[in-house]
Amino acid sequence: MILYYIVIIRKTINHSIRGDKIYIKFLGGAAEVGRSAILVNDELLLDYGIKLTDPPSFPLNGLRPKSVIISHGHLDHCGLVPNLMDLKPETFSTFMTYSLSILLAKDTLKIAENKGHAIPYDNEEIHEFERSARTVDYGKEFRTNGYSACLYDAGHIPGSASVYIEKDNQSLFYTGDINTNRTELLEGADTDYPESDILLVESTYFKSEHTPGKFLEEKFIESIRQTLDMGGKAIVPVFGVGRTQEIMLILHKHGIDAHVDGMGVDVFNLIKRSPGCVRDFDRLKAVFANSNIVKPRKRREFIREPSVIVTSAGMLNGGPVLYYLSQVYDDPRSKIHLTGYQAVDTNGRKALESGYVEIDGSITRLKCGLELYDFSAHCGDSQLRDVVRKFCDNGTQTVLPVHGDNTEEFARWISEEFGVRSVAPANSETIYI
Repeated sequence: MILYYIVIIRKTINHSIRGDKIYIKFLGGAAEVGRSAILVNDELLLDYGIKLTDPPSFPLNGLRPKSVIISHGHLDHCGLVPNLMDLKPETFSTFMTYSLSILLAKDTLKIAENKGHAIPYDNEEIHEFERSARTVDYGKEFRTNGYSACLYDAGHIPGSASVYIEKDNQSLFYTGDINTNRTELLEGADTDYPESDILLVESTYFKSEHTPGKFLEEKFIESIRQTLDMGGKAIVPVFGVGRTQEIMLILHKHGIDAHVDGMGVDVFNLIKRSPGCVRDFDRLKAVFANSNIVKPRKRREFIREPSVIVTSAGMLNGGPVLYYLSQVYDDPRSKIHLTGYQAVDTNGRKALESGYVEIDGSITRLKCGLELYDFSAHCGDSQLRDVVRKFCDNGTQTVLPVHGDNTEEFARWISEEFGVRSVAPANSETIYI
């Protein structure tokens, strides 16, 4: 068994010691959730995302990749890829991730123009991405600039993938965002992992277990019904990609009719073009066919009476949810039912920590209810440890935790538990292996 030694170089690279070893630059998403950007050998980029702060944060600059592989269609992983199109890299993803990336890029450009934020790309670069990006199926090997690569179902959102790459007899597996549990929407990740020398593993929920799904669902439905019984409005902020569809399936299962507003409807329309990316497309289609899809000009009508409104954005940082907040913030009968992770510096995190939100530039105290139901699409603590265990039992010698707030402790646990080398990288670091 080959032992791989880790050298950490901060900020600059000494090319004289590079040789033929893999080296990995972390330009974003290390020891944080957001703006994922991992560059292998200055050649192959794994994800290129935006951190959903206001204004958004971007990865560190100084890269000219020949190839880009996008793990999935969430902004913190795909949101900045069109910015690279002038370099003409070979770009790969699943078909669903490709479709979502285009949708999100167009929405990002529109939001940036409306808010006066720095615009990371223009319509022509989005069109170039649309023309040039290549789509690949799970389990199908492909080659790019000397690398052999393969995508595995990550079970996170429709089209999400973990990425395996190999070059010069060294291999690397990047989990991306991964969920090994079955949900209403998805089957869960493909856990028939390949042997890999290096593992880059997400760590969003290290040391945090998810509430058991059945219990969480029951409490969520109970709270929704209580809100309606009191004559209030149940506002359910969701991520447009994945979470909208999951929540709509859950509500429908319990006989609750909901209005759905925002990007989640557009995402469903994309799923129609790739129905095999979800567990049961016919069931999902029936749910949306029987739902009240809200047009922007009709929002006032739906907010007048007790109702359930499933709407983007999931972290309260934009989208139609801000209109609904402006209507219910001072109504103690109404309630905001958050449905997922609230990143640092987002409106949702501020609401949880302080009871205040920003609406149209004004800081507003919430008098309505506020609850968090963690319908996570990520592995919880025990599932993350199982992923690492399977790789280490299969010969992995280097594990690098990323995409989390507690990566250093995760790395220590990995080293102590399995006797392999594990380092928690920081943004701007380069690791030689």
